[in-house]
Amino acid sequence: MKQRLGALTLVVRDYDEALTYYTEVLGFEKREDTPLGEGKRWVVVTPPGAQETSLLLAQAATPAQVASVGNQAGGRVFLFLHTDDFWRDYHAFRRRGVQFLEEPRQEAYGTVAVFADLYGNRWDLLEPIHP
Repeated sequence: MKQRLGALTLVVRDYDEALTYYTEVLGFEKREDTPLGEGKRWVVVTPPGAQETSLLLAQAATPAQVASVGNQAGGRVFLFLHTDDFWRDYHAFRRRGVQFLEEPRQEAYGTVAVFADLYGNRWDLLEPIHP
């Protein structure tokens, strides 16, 4: 049996704002942007070269969803962006205005630094020692 995570839902304030950030600032690829009616869209992005998991950008539609924007993991690191070249991506992200919450550090598992996306969700940018 083989299973995999196909997509993770990321609740966002606005489709277009999120799509712009993830494609222009983080360099993700837009895989789909399909209208579903009544203002809803199916918006999917992936990191460059990703074949497995994608992000489904879902615009908040209820007060509870609005309250979760930027805090989907209760203040913990929510998503882990693996890279094959930490320093390339770290410097590119900084040039494009990504807010890193700490200095890069070397850990037993790889080179890592925490950054916040435009909503405040915490991410690890990580070059693992063993990809």
